[in-house]
Amino acid sequence: MTSAAAAAACIFCRIIKGEIPSFKLFENDKVLAFLDIQPLSRGHALVIPKTHAEKLHQVPDAELAELLPVAKKIAIAVGAENYNILQNNGRIAHQEVDHVHVHMIPKPNAAEGLGVQWPAKETDMVSLKTLSEIIKSKM
Repeated sequence: MTSAAAAAACIFCRIIKGEIPSFKLFENDKVLAFLDIQPLSRGHALVIPKTHAEKLHQVPDAELAELLPVAKKIAIAVGAENYNILQNNGRIAHQEVDHVHVHMIPKPNAAEGLGVQWPAKETDMVSLKTLSEIIKSKM
């Protein structure tokens, strides 16, 4: 599917164009924020760049720079004392809509909001040092 075809079929691009209704919380020339229609908790919102991009590394930096400040404003407006900021890339990383989006998910109690498993792995300082050098050499 071409980029133009993907954008035309994208539910978030259609929300940006006003073809699909949403409960907008914020909008400027770079980003749009709206309430999630399948919320994990009260105030669960999405912040999306207006440029169609499936993965974070494909979004222009100027739009990326807007995502977290808007998520922060929503967290404050909702009155969320505890919350998660979540951004997934790819199906096996739990991305459901192929348009970059940041979730702001209030965590008011143990039962509501995002549940997270964190299967930490054992490692050692030598392996971490080697990996850090490999990553830095490619940046």
